[in-house]
Amino acid sequence: MSTEQHTLSLTRDFDAPREKVFEAWMEPDQLTKWFGPVEVDAPREKIIVDPRVGGVWQVVMAWTDENGPQEAPIEAVITQLNAPGLLVATAKAAPDADHEYEEMHLEFEDLGGSRTRMHLTQGPFASEEWVEMTRDGWGTSFDKLDATLG
Repeated sequence: MSTEQHTLSLTRDFDAPREKVFEAWMEPDQLTKWFGPVEVDAPREKIIVDPRVGGVWQVVMAWTDENGPQEAPIEAVITQLNAPGLLVATAKAAPDADHEYEEMHLEFEDLGGSRTRMHLTQGPFASEEWVEMTRDGWGTSFDKLDATLG
């Protein structure tokens, strides 16, 4: 097992107020509309958010491929919460990872004029390949979020 750790960092601007972007992460009815890469759904009945430190943040991504229906659960615990500026959650790592947990750190910066800059840091990941796959997934998810916010 490798001891090297890989981290994803990305920034995305949205044409929406900070409170609205933050709410999209905390409200299950909104998460179901945008969470997951293209061709991946987040069924509303499989989303649980308890918006408090120590609360659960759980989403199940669902899709169908050549092997039939697939699911990938994300089970996280909120470790820091300062609405609407900060959300930090720790999730169980993928079964094939060389570490037990991954942290997702989100900062929501008010740019004024109903614009928000979101900073995401996530990791550690087992390899740069995992970082890039995750970056691609977030990219299409955030495209869906942008459309939802509009």
